[in-house]
Amino acid sequence: MTSIVTEAQPIRVLFVEDEFLISEMVAESLAQQGFSVHTATNAIDALRHLASAPVDVLFTDIHLPGGMDGTTLARRARELLPDLPVVYASGGVRMFDFASRVPRSIFVAKPYDPEVIGRVLVSAMKATLERLSA
Repeated sequence: MTSIVTEAQPIRVLFVEDEFLISEMVAESLAQQGFSVHTATNAIDALRHLASAPVDVLFTDIHLPGGMDGTTLARRARELLPDLPVVYASGGVRMFDFASRVPRSIFVAKPYDPEVIGRVLVSAMKATLERLSA
């Protein structure tokens, strides 16, 4: 597996996924690709992390335990960090309300290849940086 992150400081990903095996597999793959990954299993823990540590991109499942889903998490995250790139993932593509996404976010259907996710996260970061520098 090759690293796709080439900057001196790795991209800091907050990965929110409640399914342990998916979380472990994807976090490990992203770390091998050169990302710095922090995992959370629910939106409350993710918001705590966002408020206390730097995050470059939010990658969240839609269906999360604890009463707050990924779309609500993304809206709250954008209240804290208005330019935060957001990537959503869900196996329930047909049930996902695309109108509820935060602007300029990306949706990835499950199952996905973790190496492809690395490229998606880099693209989300680049798009945000280009928009901010324009």
